[in-house]
Amino acid sequence: MRVLVTGAGGQLGRELCGLYGVSAEVIGLDRRGLDVTDLAQCREAIAAWRPDAVIHAAAYTAVDRAEEDPDEAFRVNAAGTRNMALAAREGRAKFCYISTDYVFDGRASAPYNEYDTPNPLNVYGKSKLAGERLAQSLSDRWFIVRTSWVYGAYGANFVKTMLRLGAERERVQVVADQTGSPTWTKDLAVFLLALVSTEAYGIYHATNAGHCSWYEFAKAIFEEKGLRTEVVPCTTEEFPRPARRPAYSVLDGAASRYHGLPAMRHWREALREFLLGWRE
Repeated sequence: MRVLVTGAGGQLGRELCGLYGVSAEVIGLDRRGLDVTDLAQCREAIAAWRPDAVIHAAAYTAVDRAEEDPDEAFRVNAAGTRNMALAAREGRAKFCYISTDYVFDGRASAPYNEYDTPNPLNVYGKSKLAGERLAQSLSDRWFIVRTSWVYGAYGANFVKTMLRLGAERERVQVVADQTGSPTWTKDLAVFLLALVSTEAYGIYHATNAGHCSWYEFAKAIFEEKGLRTEVVPCTTEEFPRPARRPAYSVLDGAASRYHGLPAMRHWREALREFLLGWRE
C-alpha cells in the first residue's frame, strides 16, 4: 500500500515518514514539495505518486495567531483540505484528514464521542471543522481523525517546553483547569497507518488512553525525568491567551472499538517510553 503524507515537515508527518517495520510505502511531502493551497500542485502530486491513500497532516496549527489571522487559518485548513480531498478523489485514493479536539467547546462532563456535535470556541477549531466538512462532502472514501495534546520528537510541543523550563527553573506555573488526553505522535502514526489500510470510513477519535490536566501532565513529565522542578497550578484566567480553549476536551474512541481497531495505550505509559528515548 502506498500512502502519501502531506505536512511531512511537521511533528506528526515526520513521525509517519520515519516509522520502521511498517508494510506501507510512505511518501512524505512537506510545504516545500507541496503547497496544499494550490489545487494544481495537489493534482500533480497525486498524479505523480499515485497513492492508495492520502494522510492529510498539513495544517495551520498556531492556535493563538489564528485569532489575528483567520484568513490564513482557513486558507490552509479549509481550502487546503478541499484541494487535497478533490485531488485524492480524482486519483481514486482514500483520504484521511487529521483534525482536533478543539472542534468541541469543552462544556461536556464526559468524554466526547464521534457523534457529539462540534461547537468550536476559537478560529483554529472553526477552520479545522470547516476542513472536516469539506473532506466529508468532497471525498467519496474519507476518514476524519480527531486527536489532542500531541507531542513527539519533532517540532515544538508541551513536553519539550516543560523539559526546557524544568532545566532552567526551579518552579513553573501550569494551567490546572483544562483537561484532555496527551497523545504521542508515534502511537498516533501507527494507528493512522492501520486505519487507512481498512475500508471502515468515518470519523474517529484517536488519543492515548486516560486523561489529565496540563498541570498533571507537567508533573508527570518531571517525575518521569527525575526532575525536582516544582509545578504550581493556576487557572486559565491567570494565564490568559488570545484563543479560548475548551476546559474539557477528552475524546472517546467509540468508533475504533466498533471496528475492532487496536486501542492506544495509556498516556502515562506512552510518555514514559518517549522520555526514555528522548535526546535533545
